[in-house]
Amino acid sequence: MPLFIEGRRVQLPQSVREIVRAHPPLEERAKLLRGQSVQLVGPKGLLYVQQRELAVTSPKDGSISILGSDDATTCHIVILRHTGNGATCMTHCDGSDTKTEVPLIMNSLKSLSNHTQNGRLEVHLVGGFNDDRQLSQKLTNQLLQLNDREENENHFPIICGIAINIKTAEIFRASFPERGPEEELRSARSLTGGPMINIYDAKTEQLHIGPYFWMPFPHVDFWLQQDDKQLLENLSTSPLAEPPHFVPHIRSTLMFLKKYPFPGNSLFPGNRALLYKKNEGGLWEKISSPGS
Repeated sequence: MPLFIEGRRVQLPQSVREIVRAHPPLEERAKLLRGQSVQLVGPKGLLYVQQRELAVTSPKDGSISILGSDDATTCHIVILRHTGNGATCMTHCDGSDTKTEVPLIMNSLKSLSNHTQNGRLEVHLVGGFNDDRQLSQKLTNQLLQLNDREENENHFPIICGIAINIKTAEIFRASFPERGPEEELRSARSLTGGPMINIYDAKTEQLHIGPYFWMPFPHVDFWLQQDDKQLLENLSTSPLAEPPHFVPHIRSTLMFLKKYPFPGNSLFPGNRALLYKKNEGGLWEKISSPGS
């Protein structure tokens, strides 16, 4: 698939740094986004995407108006949008298996795109910075000067959260006080090494969670005995850049994994997915699982 910037085809391969240098509007748009204030996005009409999750929908969706994700330090949030029908995919990538994830992202978007309809695919990439461990560089090939700030010789990302309005295609900086439904369950899947998955069915307007399977988390009692500093230094890819809620979130997820060493019937009765749908107030509401 060819890459076009400002109507000009980009000859590949070349590094992202070279592409940015050859196309100044990319840096100008990054500056505009960095200059925005962070908007607090509530749960009404929101579909929140966690790490190693993707979701696809379109302006026809009567339940979802906003796709959003945050807490991206070395991770990257990718938005892919079809300009013809507005079908939009958001995913939160951590570099665990990018080669497998890209076809999954493309196929998920194509499932909502009319192949006979005119339009192009727009890609927006947010996240990463010049971290000490150089993990972000592996994911974006040195795009990071666009989202990096330095303070006391330490580097931090400028933007960690992003949202897109499905109806208007507006992209804006965002944070999310609520990351549900089933935040701990979804986080447990990611922490135990679960792969990238599509969590939303735009045709039924339902959020599908599970069924998942994981093995007992190694040394979970040991990790729960550690202080906040040890958890931050050992379970984060960027300890200096994490938000204040990172450690409480990790500790809560570890406690969840201790309680449920095997998800099984206790979390997924009958080995069926948990299904959620937005109610009239725009909030997630649990509905019956298939076949229940």
